[in-house]
Amino acid sequence: MSSVTHITTPIIEKKLPPEAFRHAVDQADLAISITDAKANILFANDAFTRVTGYSKNEILGKNESSLSNHTTPPEIYQSMWTELSAQKPWSGKVLNRRKDGTLYLAELEISPVVDASGETTHFVGMHRDITDLHRLERLVRNQKHLIESVVDAAPIAFALLDPNGRIILDNQEYKKLVSDLRVKEPAHSMLDGIFPTWRESLASQPQQLLMNNREVRIDRAAGRARWLSVTSSIIDMHSDCADSYFCADGQPGLLLVIADITNLRDEQERSRASALQAVLAKEERTAAIREGLSAAIFRLEEPMNVMASAISVLQRRDPASAAMLQSALAGSREHLEALRQVIPQSPQEIVVSVNMNEILRDVLEISTPRLLAAGITVDWQPAATLPPIIGRPLQLRMLFKVLVDNAIEAMNIKGWKRRELTMTSTLKGECIVISVLDSGPGIPEEWRHKAFEPFFTAKSGTGRHIGTGLSRAQQVVADHGGIIDLDESPSGGCAAIVEFRIDGDPI
Repeated sequence: MSSVTHITTPIIEKKLPPEAFRHAVDQADLAISITDAKANILFANDAFTRVTGYSKNEILGKNESSLSNHTTPPEIYQSMWTELSAQKPWSGKVLNRRKDGTLYLAELEISPVVDASGETTHFVGMHRDITDLHRLERLVRNQKHLIESVVDAAPIAFALLDPNGRIILDNQEYKKLVSDLRVKEPAHSMLDGIFPTWRESLASQPQQLLMNNREVRIDRAAGRARWLSVTSSIIDMHSDCADSYFCADGQPGLLLVIADITNLRDEQERSRASALQAVLAKEERTAAIREGLSAAIFRLEEPMNVMASAISVLQRRDPASAAMLQSALAGSREHLEALRQVIPQSPQEIVVSVNMNEILRDVLEISTPRLLAAGITVDWQPAATLPPIIGRPLQLRMLFKVLVDNAIEAMNIKGWKRRELTMTSTLKGECIVISVLDSGPGIPEEWRHKAFEPFFTAKSGTGRHIGTGLSRAQQVVADHGGIIDLDESPSGGCAAIVEFRIDGDPI
């Protein structure tokens, strides 16, 4: 069996005739010239004559410097000759003058030609007229500067987010928000408060983030809360990468237009706070009556229960006396029931969307006179933004007022020096956690569960700030699907910790 040997034939490079090189250079659309070592022009192609306006007879033998308008900075030519003297190619821009006197901006590339002995014998220059390109670039740059100037001068903040949530364009008003709110990206804080899942929607369904004059509250540990009105729109952003040249599709960007409405909301809040204080004061009076009557009924029921037990024993020995006592007991129970019927009922609130930071700040403002009178300093540490929950605003305000009142009562004792109240709000997973911490004497661990029992009071002991209001507070928390717990604060006082689920369903 014979084998066949394959012989690879080497590719033989065919030499082009010199005329081919000359024709290629002469017919090229790029202006090409060849000079001697002193930059005197020895050759110029047709494109060169079209750009400069000089014929070949007019330009041959002249120095390249004859094209200069002599307004190009000397540093440019110094840099050029430094590179060329080192036998390195040079590229740059110079301002030239055509034969008819018109100026043009030339993008120039010069390469030295070195012979076998290492001497520079010629220079090959290529240049093109980029005047129109330069004019277009300046036009785009001027338009960009104009747009940026208008945007920066606007009295409202702008922020443009890419699909990944990065801020790719903003203005001075937005930068002021960064400084004032002391957050890295105010846009993120605002979107967190309005659309907690905005990051997922921005990349896939940005239309879900469209809004018009949506108000959002940004709370700060120091200073008043900031109210901002946000309007959003979708901006089609075209990519500038190479593979986007033939692709018309762009990426959606989210433009936020942010207006500060804090002063307007402050005026509204002052009017609302006055009305709210009156409502809470009325509710407190009603609650005091309700709790007083309930406590009285509770105390009265105790001896009546003893009497009922005695009647059961007496019936076997003296039925007649037992009957008389039974009649008296029945009458007492009727009167007690009548008394129970006149107990004022809690107002029936409808459930609405509630901002817990707003609830807490309302309580602090209403409690300010008592806090000042007791010499208590307040450390308010709110989360910048919180997602809303569904709840009953009045009940929630009463809940935290009870906790603040208990904290004041705990610290407002004769001789007690450290008087500090700390209130915090944080978002942990799907829950909002609110802490009310005081620097009072605290409460014994064995009393902490009893504190929520109806009519429990420990005013005679170290836990004197625990009153009957805590049972009502626990009921409000339970009605909102939350939990409340008492613990020891870092300062040794009492820590009341309340937790609500964002998706909680109030009873």
